[in-house]
Amino acid sequence: MNTAVLWFRDDLRLTDNPTLTAALEAVDEVVPVYVVDPQRRRTSRYGPRKLGAHRARFRLESVRDLRESIRTRGGDLLVREGRPAAVVSELAERVDADAVYAQTKPATEERADTEAVRAALPDGTTFHGHWTHTLYHPDDLPTPVGGIDDTFTPWRHEVEDDASVRDPLEPPESIRTPELESGDVPTLADLGLEEPPSDDRAVLAFEGGETAGKRRVERYLWDRDRLKTYKQTRNGLLGADYSSKFSPWLAAGCLSPRWINREVARYERERVANEDTYWLVFELLWRDFFQFQFAKYGGAFFTETGIRDVEKRWRRDRERFRRWADGETGVPFVDANMRELERTGYLSNRGRQNVASFLVDALEVDWRWGAAHFERHLVDYDVASNWGNWAYQAGVGNDSRDGYFDVLWQADRYDPDAEYVTTWLPELEGLPSEYAHWPWRLDDDESRGYGVEPGVDYPRPMIDVEDRFRELDNR
Repeated sequence: MNTAVLWFRDDLRLTDNPTLTAALEAVDEVVPVYVVDPQRRRTSRYGPRKLGAHRARFRLESVRDLRESIRTRGGDLLVREGRPAAVVSELAERVDADAVYAQTKPATEERADTEAVRAALPDGTTFHGHWTHTLYHPDDLPTPVGGIDDTFTPWRHEVEDDASVRDPLEPPESIRTPELESGDVPTLADLGLEEPPSDDRAVLAFEGGETAGKRRVERYLWDRDRLKTYKQTRNGLLGADYSSKFSPWLAAGCLSPRWINREVARYERERVANEDTYWLVFELLWRDFFQFQFAKYGGAFFTETGIRDVEKRWRRDRERFRRWADGETGVPFVDANMRELERTGYLSNRGRQNVASFLVDALEVDWRWGAAHFERHLVDYDVASNWGNWAYQAGVGNDSRDGYFDVLWQADRYDPDAEYVTTWLPELEGLPSEYAHWPWRLDDDESRGYGVEPGVDYPRPMIDVEDRFRELDNR
């Protein structure tokens, strides 16, 4: 009887999983395994721990859901702790596996793990990697990955004109696995983590797993009918449905971008097709772009000078970074977003752009510290999207423009009534919006009248933010 080890990584789903489909077609039995790698939760070289409680909780829920889905089809998911090379090779030897099937990922640590597993396999056991994480398959791109354009818009036009999206694969009806000790899915305590805070201000109670991911798609597209206004509302800050919020399930591979694309196409047939519905696919293309850029450039994305080798003078000031990370900069729009991130593990796209720009443009702190902080906290952390977007904002990535976000203007534009700011900074409640966003402008009489004393109830700005943005305007 032919047997294969099926190593699940960031593809924790059964629907449209080419790795799973290929393995089931090739052998009689598969041994699905998820490896809990202690290296993934170590302290990063930039300071923060690599895995925080919000993302860890979502991942463990996703593994449990995958196990349940496999069990309903007659099989089981093994869970083991250790380095992938040791776990997978030992398992392959134990079951006398003919092959190992696994997802292919483009970033450096993932590539290194792939090569280590391949090298450690017993003689005669072959390795089969499958690219499963993007809307477009790299083999279907008009230009091979190594030669793709480094600017998004030309690349997008080329792909939309000359490539097609493969049809998503259906989930298997049955999965046959040999009798083996399945192992326990660890708890957060097992990983040395406390339960993340629960906060009723969170935009959504993100639950890991393919089951919950499909339920979110059903609610957003079909029950709430929100896709028809997606582009118009996607810059929102409060509430569950201003954007799709599919990203956590995409990042863990609980949902396939090709499956989402098919659902969008069905929505366009059955409900409406407009610029808003297209814009969700547009966002999937941005996600693809960074995946392929990482496949092209690899470790260059983690260097100070980025893929364009841009020399900048970065401050490595831990106190500046701490105040930014803790939401104590004294700039309400920045602090509100940073506190939401810490409490919930999520942040709107608008919020991410603003806090990133404030760190790298206004405070001039090493952009990689910010990227590592996001890596720890974001429930939807994806290595390529996260580091690619941070490099982009820092001016060392896929855009030659050296732009920045004026967080004061952005606050007035996207939070005109200061509802978002006062939701996350209740100490500023009662202030009119012009002061809720600019509390340092309160004079003594106004401060007493509103009951908010800058420097006591809320921090004074760590820099002269208005003067700093004038400098940036004139550079």
